[in-house]
Amino acid sequence: MKAAKHSLADASPRVFTGAGHPDAGYPGAGHPDAGYPGAGHPDAAFEAARATIGGSHRLEPVHLTRRLLVFLVLLAALCGVCALTWTVAWQRGLDDLRQNAATRVDRTTAELKSTLDRYEYLPYLLSRHPFVQEVLADPNPRYAARADRYLEDLNTHARATATYIIQANGRCVAASNWNGPDSFVGAEYLFRPYFVDAVKGGTGRFFGLGTISREPGYFISQPVFREGSHEIIGVAVVKLNLEWLQGADSSEPLLVTDDHGVIFLSSVPEWKYHTLRPLPKDIEASVYTARQYAQHPVTPLPMTIVRTLEGGAQIVRVGGGRDAPSYLATQRALGEPDWHLMTMVSLAPAVDAARSATIVTALVFISLCSVAFYWRMRRARVREMIRSRALLQTAYAELNERVAERTADLSQANALLTREVSERTRAEQDLRAAHDELIQASKLAALGQMAAGITHELNQPLAALRSFSDNTRVFIERGDHVAANENLEAIAALTERMGKITNQLKLFVAKARPKNARTDVRRALRNVLAMLQPRMKNVKVAFGADDQSALFVRCEDLRLEQILINLIGNALDAVVSCDVPRIDIELITNHTTVEIVVRDNGPGIAPDILPRLFEPFFTTKEMGHGLGLGLAISSAIARDYGGTLVARNVAPQTEVDGPEGGTQADADRSHGAEFAITLLRA
Repeated sequence: MKAAKHSLADASPRVFTGAGHPDAGYPGAGHPDAGYPGAGHPDAAFEAARATIGGSHRLEPVHLTRRLLVFLVLLAALCGVCALTWTVAWQRGLDDLRQNAATRVDRTTAELKSTLDRYEYLPYLLSRHPFVQEVLADPNPRYAARADRYLEDLNTHARATATYIIQANGRCVAASNWNGPDSFVGAEYLFRPYFVDAVKGGTGRFFGLGTISREPGYFISQPVFREGSHEIIGVAVVKLNLEWLQGADSSEPLLVTDDHGVIFLSSVPEWKYHTLRPLPKDIEASVYTARQYAQHPVTPLPMTIVRTLEGGAQIVRVGGGRDAPSYLATQRALGEPDWHLMTMVSLAPAVDAARSATIVTALVFISLCSVAFYWRMRRARVREMIRSRALLQTAYAELNERVAERTADLSQANALLTREVSERTRAEQDLRAAHDELIQASKLAALGQMAAGITHELNQPLAALRSFSDNTRVFIERGDHVAANENLEAIAALTERMGKITNQLKLFVAKARPKNARTDVRRALRNVLAMLQPRMKNVKVAFGADDQSALFVRCEDLRLEQILINLIGNALDAVVSCDVPRIDIELITNHTTVEIVVRDNGPGIAPDILPRLFEPFFTTKEMGHGLGLGLAISSAIARDYGGTLVARNVAPQTEVDGPEGGTQADADRSHGAEFAITLLRA
C-alpha cells in the first residue's frame, strides 16, 4: 500500500506542470491556476494529499507492541493446535496398529496351534501298531527293518520331519530316516526331556535342536505299553519342522518363546536363542544339560518396555541408543505346549501419519491466519482509497480533458492503422497464392527428380542387358547353348534387379526401410563386376578375391550394389582416355567398420569440382551420358545405413617406373581419384 501511495503522489506533478511532456503546449497545462478553481497550485494540493496519506501510516510504539502481542498469541495457538493434532493422530494410528496386530497374532497363534494339534495323536497311534510292539519286544534285524520301512512310509504320508522308536533304555531301534547319513538308529536319548516325560507315562512335548541333524524341531512323544499290560517298553516320537513360521516379513518381526522365555523361532535370525528376560542359574543349567539348543549361548535380548497399553500390548524398543527401532508388541499363549507367540509391528506408520497430520494442520492454520491478515489489510486499503478519492476527483476532471484530446489523436492514428492492415491483408493473400504456386512447382520438381533418379539407376542394367542380349544371339548362332543359357540367366537376374529398382517408387508412400539388413560385401562386388564385365574388356581391374570368407556390413544387397555400380561405372568412364587403364578395388576392415576403396588412374577430380561432387544433377559428362544423380544417391544410401562416402584425389607416387623415370600417372599427367565408402560391420 505504501508503494502504491508514493507512486501516485510522485506521478501527479508530472500530470499538471507539463514539464518535459509532449503536450506541454496545451493551454493552461503549465499555468499555476490551470488546475481546478480555488485549489491553488496543483503541486501544493498533491503535497497536501501526500502528507495526509503518509501521516496515517506512521507506526507508533503502541501499534508495534500490539502487533508483537498478536504474533505471540498466534504462535502459541499454532503450537497448541499442532500438539493436539499430534496427540489425536498418534492415538488413532496406535489404535489401528493395535487392532491389526491383535488380529495378526490371533491368526498366527491359531495356525501354529492347529499345526501342533494335527500331530498330537500321531505318536499314540504309532505306539499301538504291531510292528512297533514287535521291534520293542525283540529288536532283531528283521523286525527292525520292517519297522523302519513302516516308519518311513508313515512319515512320508504324514509330512513330518522324522518318526522314530526308542527303547526303555533310551536307545533308538527304528527310525524313518534309517537309510540316511543322519539316521537316528542307535542314538541315545536318555537325557532328552520328551523321553523322560514319556517313560513316566505322560505326553512329552519339547522344542530343541536335534543332537544328530542339528536342525531345530518340535518333538511329541507317547509311551509304548506292552500289549495287554501297563508295562512301558519304549517311546514313540514324532519330530516336526516349524521353520515355516520364520518366513514372515522381517519388517514386522514374529517370534515364539518357550516356557523359560527363550526365543527359539523368529523371523529375525539374529534374535534366535535369546531370552526376553534373564534366566535363573538353575534353569540355564538345565537347558544346557538337556542340550536343548546345542550349547548355544542364551543371552537376554536388548529389549526395553517403554509403555504398556490397554489389552496387554506394549511399546518396546529393541537395541540401544535413540535411533533404536520401536515396535508395538502383542503376544498370546498357546496353552499346550507352554509357549508364547509374539508379533511386533513398527511404529513408523503411526509416527508418519501423526507427523503428516500435524504438518497439514500447521499449514491450514497458517493459511487461515494469512487469509485473515490479507482481509484486514484489504479493508485498510479500501479505507485508504476512499480517503484518497476525494482528494483526486478534481485532478481526474482535467485528466479527462486531456484524455479527450488524446482520444482524437488516437482515432486518427487508428484510421491510418486500419488502412495499413487492409494493405497487409491483401499482401498476405498474394503471398499465400505465391506459396501455393511454389508448393506446386516443388511437387513437379520432386516428381522430375524421382523420374530422373529411376532413369539413372536403370541405365546400367539396360546397358548390361543389351550387351548380354547381343552376346546371347552370337552364342546361339555359334551353337554354344551353355554360354547362351548362362547369358539368359544373367538377363533374368538383371530384369529382377530392374524390377527391384522400380519397386523403390513405393518409398514415397511406404514407411522407412529397416536399417538392420546385412549384406556380404565380396558377393556384392562379384555381382557388380559380372554385370559390368562388357565394359571392362580393356581395363585391368585389381580386386583381391582370394579370401572367400563372408564379410557382412549393415546395408541391403540392392542398395550396396547400387553404390558399387555407380562408383565402378564412374571409374570406368574416368580411365577411358588412359593408355593403360587400371582400377583397384580394396577392402579395409577393422573391428567395427568396413571401408571399400575404388581407385582409378584417370585424370582425377578438379579442385573446383570436388566440393560440388555429391550435389544432385551436377555432372561433368556430356549431355545424354549422365544425369548427375549417381553420387548423390550413393551418398544418401550410405548415410541411411550409418556410413559415409568420400572422394579424394590420389597422392603422387614416388617410385620410378621406367627407364626414363616417372610413373604411369606422370605419363597420363594425373594421379587418378579414389572413392571410399565406409559401412558398419554386421
